[in-house]
Amino acid sequence: MKHLIIGAGAAGVTAAEELRRLDPTATITVLDGEGEGPYSRMAIPYLLANEIPEDGTRMRHDPAHYRASRIDIQKGRAARLDPSVRTVRLEDGRLLEYDRLLVATGSVPTRERIEGIDLPGVHTCWTLEDARRLIAAIRPGTRVVQMGAGFVGCIIIKGLVSRGADLTILIRSGRMVSRMMPPKASEMMANWCEQRGVRILGKTQASRIDKDGDALKVTLTSGEVLPADIYLSVVGVKPGTDFLAGSGIAIENGIIVDDHMATNLPGVFAAGDVAEARDRVSGKPLVNAIQPNAVEQARIAAANMAGGRTPFPGSLAMNVLDTLGLISGSFGQWWGVEGGEGVEFADEQAFKYLSLQFDGDVLVGASCIGFTENLGALHGLIQGKVPLGEWKAQLMGDPCLFMDAYLATMRHEHAVRGAGAMPAR
Repeated sequence: MKHLIIGAGAAGVTAAEELRRLDPTATITVLDGEGEGPYSRMAIPYLLANEIPEDGTRMRHDPAHYRASRIDIQKGRAARLDPSVRTVRLEDGRLLEYDRLLVATGSVPTRERIEGIDLPGVHTCWTLEDARRLIAAIRPGTRVVQMGAGFVGCIIIKGLVSRGADLTILIRSGRMVSRMMPPKASEMMANWCEQRGVRILGKTQASRIDKDGDALKVTLTSGEVLPADIYLSVVGVKPGTDFLAGSGIAIENGIIVDDHMATNLPGVFAAGDVAEARDRVSGKPLVNAIQPNAVEQARIAAANMAGGRTPFPGSLAMNVLDTLGLISGSFGQWWGVEGGEGVEFADEQAFKYLSLQFDGDVLVGASCIGFTENLGALHGLIQGKVPLGEWKAQLMGDPCLFMDAYLATMRHEHAVRGAGAMPAR
């Protein structure tokens, strides 16, 4: 059996290792589009902050690991998939055959369409090479104008500030991490950053970038002109599916997969940030671009590529973010559901925030700032779709009691299961 995996990130490597465990005689090839060798994109912020060396980004630290596992890592980018003959053509002209194919290409950065975006001094921060260029360019006092304060934008703030950058952040929507936090929480995060010397400019963005000697001149839609040494564009990401054009694979927001991570093409599977799979809470298709989800989907895909019929239980939106030491998180349908109820707690002075969203007496979503110790309880209540009963009213009165509610409902669940158990013979 020839297994071909396109993508050498968390999903690709996990799937390759699981396939080797399940199918000791198979041929397993992993296509590494960046040619860096497998590394963790989630480690890049720690590299920027000088908390780890570059070797610390590697997914497996033993250089002989893949060879010992008989996993063939090949450098190259996919250019075209031909499912009729089960081949993938690479940009360099090579042709790779497969019996089973896993698309695990992850996400690629979206690109601003403004004049000057190709000038020297304009950067993005998504790959290991991007991080190297930024590290080489930043010195204490370097003026950085960053466009974007989504998840990626926020996790790299610490690295920029720790290297002494004079940082200004532009936010088109006016809200930091607007796809993960309610307005009040976004406002608190902006206040936190500003108190630590980061300038936040909302409701604006760059309209053009010009050279100004050795530096840059960034003209905003508000009319303000900012001098900069670096313009950093982190305006979001999208699934990496361009090479699949004309293949016939079903794509909406991502590659559509069923509960076995299979696409509509025979023998072709998808996992990770590129896949649109069933959400565990809503039951609707969703691209859930987080590493734990990518790893779980990869294991399911590998099991089924090896001949199994293992179902995927559904993804759960879960983001935990460290923004200059302020820990925030969102889980499930943090924005709420139609006809549901919600409750909000905010202590702006202490930078603590909590929002709980309910569908009947079931917690379906939550977002928080400063609640670092018991995040697993929020995750567990949402993932388990646990009926809260009388605890729903108590949480509407004081949402900070969520840990008490979790412990009480878990004890109740265990008691019910214990009472229903068959007696031992």
